[in-house]
Amino acid sequence: MRADEKGRRPVGLIVQKYGGSSVADADSVKRVARRIVDTHAAGHDVVVIVSAMGDTTDDLLDLAEQVSPQPAARELDMLLTAGERISMAVLAMAIHDLGAEARSYTGSQAGLITDAAHGAARIIDVTPGRIRDAIADRAIPIVAGFQGVAQDTKDITTLGRGGSDTTAVALAAALGADVCEIYTDVDGVFTADPRMVPKARQLHYVTYEEMLDLAAAGAKVLHLRCVEYARRFDLPIHVRSSFSAREGTFVLSETAIAERIAATPEGDKVEQPIISGTAADTNDAKITVVAVPDKPGEAAAIFTALADAGINIDMIVQNVSAATTGRTDVTFTCPQGMAAKAMAALEAVRADIGFEQLLFDDEIAKISLVGAGMRSHPGVSATFFSALADAGVNVEMISTSEIRISVVTRVSAAAEAVRALHTAFGLDADGEAVVYAGTGR
Repeated sequence: MRADEKGRRPVGLIVQKYGGSSVADADSVKRVARRIVDTHAAGHDVVVIVSAMGDTTDDLLDLAEQVSPQPAARELDMLLTAGERISMAVLAMAIHDLGAEARSYTGSQAGLITDAAHGAARIIDVTPGRIRDAIADRAIPIVAGFQGVAQDTKDITTLGRGGSDTTAVALAAALGADVCEIYTDVDGVFTADPRMVPKARQLHYVTYEEMLDLAAAGAKVLHLRCVEYARRFDLPIHVRSSFSAREGTFVLSETAIAERIAATPEGDKVEQPIISGTAADTNDAKITVVAVPDKPGEAAAIFTALADAGINIDMIVQNVSAATTGRTDVTFTCPQGMAAKAMAALEAVRADIGFEQLLFDDEIAKISLVGAGMRSHPGVSATFFSALADAGVNVEMISTSEIRISVVTRVSAAAEAVRALHTAFGLDADGEAVVYAGTGR
């Protein structure tokens, strides 16, 4: 925090990101504009990142598919970035009508420099000179999320799923912001998706590590890459609703959370919970490589082929080889959107590896339990698997870390599994969580 020009009061730099449900229509845009102007009028410097309005991105994707079954990646990025450019312009107009100055910027104008991977570009540098100039002029910069410009080709790129979250955190880190506020359609981070578990409980604090695992496990409220970026720069994230004035959830380091709790009147009596939440990811697919010769180098060949194709692998299981055949099955999960590419990459090396066939299954769900307290509390695994057994949920694959247990089950059992775990670990709240819109972004 710093003093304003006359030293009268503390002034902070706040970066605010508004998701598609927060700017879904004209009335929503006006409501968001009022919140931004009020924050600015309170003496804060404000930088805003916006997503496309409502379902605009999905509509543009549908349009592209109607025109071309396989649209060129460069042109698809040019099309999809139009959604955020619409949002930034209309929001700036609404802010002007409230008597404040706003300036809208595309990702490239804001200095978001990326690699050239269309559809999934990664930020490699942020040079926010124009944003700093706008702040110095007491204007409110409105930046289109989800996009940047390739360093080498100078083409427009998109950052992939959750790209606006990543834009916000990257800009906040580059500008030295005090906090990055991520506005969504729920009041914060909950112990489960409140659409799936109405009795989900809002969390006051979540560590970066827990949020990373929750995001990787399918929690929609924050994207994995945005949390990774925030942890790298130790940037506080405040997840809250644009539909209410309630305080949300702070994503911080374990040390920062302990300091905040200690500073409260009841701090010496407060313990961080064992479990932070449960999550379900229904966007994965399972691929089994059948009858792989059980000898050194075969698993390496499988996963080298997948790596060369740019496939992100999650869970892996290798069966014990059959004594009679000397062969084994290797099963892994990957995002559904990458499954066809993964199958093609493996078919291309089938003769070299010598496996018999590939099996594909997209009717799966990954169910996860996350909590830093697992490290020091025995019995978590026993409770986890007992709860699933009592709910009649069959487990197909298992993966664990220090603070997470994940299993693969049928997609039809996902909601029942999450609710069973939520209840078994005492996470149910007395009332029901409020969902102001419906998308989770």
